[in-house]
Amino acid sequence: MTLKKTKLALLVTLALQQLTAQAQVNDQQLPVIKVQAAPPSNDYAPGVSSVGAKTVTPLRDIPQSVTVVNRSVLEAQGAASLQEALRNVPGITIGGAEGGQIGNNINLRGFSARTDIFIDGVRDRGQYYRDTYYLESVEVLKGPSSMLFGRGSTGGVINQARKQATLKDSNEVSATVGTNSYLRTTGDFNRRLSDTSAARVSVMAQDTQTTRDVMNNRDFGIAPTLRLGIGTPTEITLSALLAHNRDMADYGVPAVNGKPADVPRNTYYGLTDDRTIQDVASLSARVEHKISPNLTLRNQTTVSQYRTDARETSANNVGTLAGTVFTALPTAAAGNTTALGLDRLSVKLASHDRVITDKSIDNQTDLIARFDTGAIKHTLIAGAEISRDTYDNQTTSRGNLPVVSLTNPAYGSNPPGVTTTVGNHAQSDATSLAAYVNDTLELNKQWKLVGGLRWDRFKANLSNSISTATPPLYNAGQTVNFTSVRSGVIWQPTEAQSYYVSYGTSFNPSLEQLTVTAGQQNVAPEKNRSYEIGGKWDVLQGDLSLTAALFQIDKTNSRSLVSTGVYQLDGDVTVRGGEVGIAGRITPKWQIVGGYTHLNPVITKASALDGTQGKTLANTPRDSATLWSTYNLTREWEFGGGLTHMSQRFASNTNVVAADAYTRWDATLAWHQPRYDVRLNVLNLTNTRYIDALIPSDGGRSVPGVGRSALVTLAYRF
Repeated sequence: MTLKKTKLALLVTLALQQLTAQAQVNDQQLPVIKVQAAPPSNDYAPGVSSVGAKTVTPLRDIPQSVTVVNRSVLEAQGAASLQEALRNVPGITIGGAEGGQIGNNINLRGFSARTDIFIDGVRDRGQYYRDTYYLESVEVLKGPSSMLFGRGSTGGVINQARKQATLKDSNEVSATVGTNSYLRTTGDFNRRLSDTSAARVSVMAQDTQTTRDVMNNRDFGIAPTLRLGIGTPTEITLSALLAHNRDMADYGVPAVNGKPADVPRNTYYGLTDDRTIQDVASLSARVEHKISPNLTLRNQTTVSQYRTDARETSANNVGTLAGTVFTALPTAAAGNTTALGLDRLSVKLASHDRVITDKSIDNQTDLIARFDTGAIKHTLIAGAEISRDTYDNQTTSRGNLPVVSLTNPAYGSNPPGVTTTVGNHAQSDATSLAAYVNDTLELNKQWKLVGGLRWDRFKANLSNSISTATPPLYNAGQTVNFTSVRSGVIWQPTEAQSYYVSYGTSFNPSLEQLTVTAGQQNVAPEKNRSYEIGGKWDVLQGDLSLTAALFQIDKTNSRSLVSTGVYQLDGDVTVRGGEVGIAGRITPKWQIVGGYTHLNPVITKASALDGTQGKTLANTPRDSATLWSTYNLTREWEFGGGLTHMSQRFASNTNVVAADAYTRWDATLAWHQPRYDVRLNVLNLTNTRYIDALIPSDGGRSVPGVGRSALVTLAYRF
């Protein structure tokens, strides 16, 4: 009995020793597993987008070039505005406040995209400066896309994808301080309300300056979202955007001898009490009901109001000052050519004052069906859209504004003796009706066909209280019916390869922006068509995405000035180009996103009076490139940086004022902890002088880019 107990005790002891040894081995292995774990989630390659097919779609299934700038890239770069986010998209350039417009003015592949900005697929046509605190990503679809989005979209569209409420609680606050008295704070709070509902609120406030004298922005905003029925057949999303901006529009520096005046980049022409006050209120309701696993009905209604109250002053004429007599140079149309030294030149200031109110209501209904016809699989989207837009612009002008030195302008507020005159009161409205259908046919695992058709009816009216045109333009009306098409063939020989050819059209009514140049009100819409061939590849086990495309955009009947106040559709514009892109991970620790675009943007036909035939499209560089890369030295430490490059571009289609090529370098260093991150961003590391935006009026004005600046951001999660 004693022997049996002894043997049993020995067996138990041996078993316990084995378990202890195994536990020690496991304990030793745990740190190894932890070291090999992936760095914090910050993927630069999303793989999907909602901008190319009106529903979330893999990028490889969209037969057009698409660039997605997601949240990870925005945070790594410290990009706080839509303009900064779009620096990651080669082929995009920025324009300044111009022609009664203000806010984000963007050129895409050579064509204006000011009214081609969307939020969650709904047109966001207001004239305001957009932020990124409430965005999950910025999606850019390139090429004419009226079949998906209606009027405009000649160079493409820009979609802002909001952050969505989720069933996982999370909270994050951040604070950023920087050189030039830069202060910014944001908050992002997500709360699960039940098993099927959640709410999210994003907030922002900032008081910022730049390396440009006097310029100051004071903004705040809130963007709440409520999702009901998450994971159920019927989901309802209610969202809003409320923002107040008190900014200063930058009208830049005037041209001298066909170049931006060679003055220090901080030189400011204007008054110290200039201001642009913008109020934005946008409410949206989206209902999505799954009738069956393969049939979904979706409806979205958005109501928006945008109000801008601007009192702005800028450099108007360049000339000479003798006593109190100012004489403008007679060569403004030639870029202010002169043999005089800059210190002998003066600038006459002019006002750009207006109160603008934009209102919009938009309703879209989509039916998304997935079904088979024999061996062919279909993804069909059929829908209808109705919208109503109104525009009200009351201008005023100030006289007796100062004349200041070109090289050393005095900074002051609105001086005594300035007179104010009430100007034109423009009022306009537009009603849009549309019906569309788009089908993606999967013939087999290798071949897909995409085809779409959309009919639009655009009816607009405009009135002016004052008109200086000859003959006067007091009223204008226009009704346009247009059918847009889209087609594409996709070949996917493997899961990692996708090749496509595509064709698309778009149209631009003369009253598209609810404003009009006298003489254009009765002409038919401009028509555009695009051809594109490209490839998309997923390499390194799908961690890295590569893209390449060749394309051509033709505007076959652009407006051309044939005599004073008379336009005809006898002009032609052709933009040929190619682009390549990269996004994703080279290794688990090394990420990259970037691209290069080459354009040949030529006005191939224009009237003699127009004087632009053979010229290059305004604000369109032939070569542009972006690159951003970060590397995780450890789980805690990350460093990286990148570049933005643009070749020479012109302020207007006459090509008399040019901005030189430039390359700007940025850098970042970050320290990551489970609860917080600390990040340093250095903008324009080499302090390069460059032109950020161009404005065609007054002989061509140029807005200098930011000088070397540093930002430190602390983000805390709880």
